[in-house]
Amino acid sequence: MVKVKTKFFCTECGYESPKWYGKCPGCGSWNSMVEETEKVVKTQGMSSGLFHTKEKPLPIINIESGKEPRIVTGIGELNRVLGGGVVPGSLVLVGGDPGIGKSTLLLQTSHEMAQAGLKVLYISGEESIRQTKLRAERLGALSQELYVLCESDMEAIESAIDELKPNFLVIDSIQTVYLPEVTSAPGSVSQVRECTARFMRIAKGQGIATVLVGHVTKEGAIAGPRLLEHMVDCVLYFEGERHHSYRLLRAVKNRFGSTNEIGIFEMNESGLTEVTNPSELFLSERPLGVAGSTVVASMEGTRPMLVELQALIASTHFPSPRRMATGVDHHRMGLIIAVLEKRMGMFLQNQDAYVNLAGGVKLDEPAVDLAIAVSIASSFRDIPTKPDDVIFGEVGLTGEVRAVSRAEQRVKEAAKLGFKRVILPEKSMKGWQSPAGIQLIGVNTVADALAVALD
Repeated sequence: MVKVKTKFFCTECGYESPKWYGKCPGCGSWNSMVEETEKVVKTQGMSSGLFHTKEKPLPIINIESGKEPRIVTGIGELNRVLGGGVVPGSLVLVGGDPGIGKSTLLLQTSHEMAQAGLKVLYISGEESIRQTKLRAERLGALSQELYVLCESDMEAIESAIDELKPNFLVIDSIQTVYLPEVTSAPGSVSQVRECTARFMRIAKGQGIATVLVGHVTKEGAIAGPRLLEHMVDCVLYFEGERHHSYRLLRAVKNRFGSTNEIGIFEMNESGLTEVTNPSELFLSERPLGVAGSTVVASMEGTRPMLVELQALIASTHFPSPRRMATGVDHHRMGLIIAVLEKRMGMFLQNQDAYVNLAGGVKLDEPAVDLAIAVSIASSFRDIPTKPDDVIFGEVGLTGEVRAVSRAEQRVKEAAKLGFKRVILPEKSMKGWQSPAGIQLIGVNTVADALAVALD
């Protein structure tokens, strides 16, 4: 039985509609709706669902539970983001900008897992076998148990999987795979949705850990329908600035672990190398004795990081001053400037304010508030902070400094890197013992912090 449907899909967000719109109702982009004709052949006895079992419903207390077994990938930063390793039968989606290193990371991961004795199948729809071999030679990722296939036909891929029966499967990328019975072009919404559903059945049915590489839109989101992110078990974003050598791996969805962890890599000629101590990386070029520069202790999941925060206050020549922030929320920066004007008497209405996290890292927790306030005040008064100080704390609208979580881990990281003094909320000093060789100064207000940091 052949059923033909004509629908319109948004190429940016995957919004589906029976009629054409000039402006997508889903994401608001213009001229992004394209027409697609779906011709789906459904045979008798074919199930269109992802799962089809004949089990009876059971009370949840009677269901046996056990810890999910995990396959260690051999790359510590990737294991951290995944929650300890990849779960057999899971479906992982990895997205990122072109050339950021997605294929490099997965090829190195495939090599490490093949070296551990697992059978790995790497399917490339964008490169030939020889191109993949050249990249593998450059990365040193040559292993007997690493199999490479250049194919984009879904039926041929299924045949190769049934024949090889791998433990780990990589599809690079999902936008290049197509089903012959779906008449739309590869990379279209229909093809991506149907092929992802096939890989979901393969992963869950055969217990194969599967990783899909997904293209991203110009806004940085995974291309294709939003349903794609709902179907998979884990969504990872590989990020990084084009002018910096480090890369960040973040999880925005993870059914088997936390989404607060990040993995940090550095790109070099031999591929991606793990950064086990990111604080040293971000502080390696920090200037000493310069006004507006402070060191803030932040938490990314369970990992403490020390990052240099810089601020520059300069007289403006325009009626309204500029407020620019890189790496921190610019709305939060505006709030802190208002607190400094109202509570500290600083006249910043005729001053341009620029705040930057050195190295291009992004922090979104409120613990960086106090460091922003100290950096802005340091630049405004042209008084440098002490090079051995670390500052963290949340700032309220009345000028108070609020407690933040995991202060002990932040202080231990500062002590490990040789800092001598930490300025932190006084309420965060209770319930734990500070390490030897470092002085803790608790503050209750922004005025107290400025009096200590800029004395």
